[in-house]
Amino acid sequence: MIALIVTLVALALILARVPVGFALLIPSAGYILFYSSQSLTAAVERMTASLNSFPLLAVPLFILVGSLANAAGLSDRIFTAAQALVGRVRGGLGYVNILASLGFSWMSGSAASDVAVLGKITTPQMLSRGYPRRFVAGLTSASSLVAPMMPPSIPAIMFGVASGVSIGAMFLASVVPALLLTLVLILSVFLYTRRHPGLIESGQVSGSRRRAVLTALPVAFAPVIVLGGILGGIFTPTEAAATTVAYLLVLAFLVYRSLSLRKLIGALRETFSTSVTILFIVASSAMFGWVLTVERVPHALADLILSMTDSPTVFLLMMMVVLLLIGMVMEPTSAVLITTPVLFPISQQLNVDPVHFGVVLVFTLLIGLFTPPVGLVLFVLESVSTLRNSEIIRGVLPYVAVFIGFAILLILVPQIALWLPGIAQ
Repeated sequence: MIALIVTLVALALILARVPVGFALLIPSAGYILFYSSQSLTAAVERMTASLNSFPLLAVPLFILVGSLANAAGLSDRIFTAAQALVGRVRGGLGYVNILASLGFSWMSGSAASDVAVLGKITTPQMLSRGYPRRFVAGLTSASSLVAPMMPPSIPAIMFGVASGVSIGAMFLASVVPALLLTLVLILSVFLYTRRHPGLIESGQVSGSRRRAVLTALPVAFAPVIVLGGILGGIFTPTEAAATTVAYLLVLAFLVYRSLSLRKLIGALRETFSTSVTILFIVASSAMFGWVLTVERVPHALADLILSMTDSPTVFLLMMMVVLLLIGMVMEPTSAVLITTPVLFPISQQLNVDPVHFGVVLVFTLLIGLFTPPVGLVLFVLESVSTLRNSEIIRGVLPYVAVFIGFAILLILVPQIALWLPGIAQ
């Protein structure tokens, strides 16, 4: 009963737009003060200990990668290269939208960053060329979800930290689903433009096509560092993040000369602000999770679910429904940290592969990022474009349905996630 009260208070605070870290911390501190024999000092020590993690260091480093890419204009080079490659075909800017998101995903790890940066570039160009506003809104929102799926995925890192599952394995397991999502989005553009033959580009691509592609090639080498280093056993994910930061600094300062000291300081400030927010959520989640553990919530939930089914597939489908609802009101990083300690032990009792479980959990929560009415991506896109909220909501609904279908496919066919990690073993 007490655990239910703590959980309801936290949920009410989140719905009231209280920052997630404080929404988790306040009821947890109240529990410790009034119902627990633990002292607040011990609780603070527990929160601090939750941050003493080498894998967790990858989070601010990968955030810095994205900030440096933005500050140095590397996202513009990716967009220009994508436009040079496919910009002339029917519906070309739709394909450019998707491929630019795919290219940027290797340096972002965040859907909000993707739509904030590329939405400013792709949205006005597509609208000016006559693409329907709802189509632009839906495609731009949906393509941004490739970023947190493709390594370096911040939610995947959070799952690895919370569960103890290899972050490198999570990165590898996310690649094939992310590429399949990209193909699904490309197919959606192909089918849409077949019914709208007027969406043909003028054939004019700024600058030389070859020059645009060659200029972006050094940027495209970044994923080789991340995945190649992990696959080759050269780097841990944290070391890969640090190496990628160093590589982008060399590119920005010495090759492209597009990063000034002022822009670098701005990128560092942005990284510091975002990292502090995430790490505070990590620490608050540790205290909240301790409260749930003391009150035996994971055990009670496990007993309830195991009394209903002993099928791993049914469990994952049940979990998907719950996570879709959670993802609609909570940012994925926070949701991963809260749900993993509760659901992961149940999955182990049912012999669900831990990596498969992690990919399903992360992707299902990501769907909430652009699920109306409160998906974060919807608000970010509205703030960086001329699209209205009603247009964005109508545009994303078909993609939400498609992504839910993809989540079900991911549950029914585990090899989609497990094939690449299996090869790497």
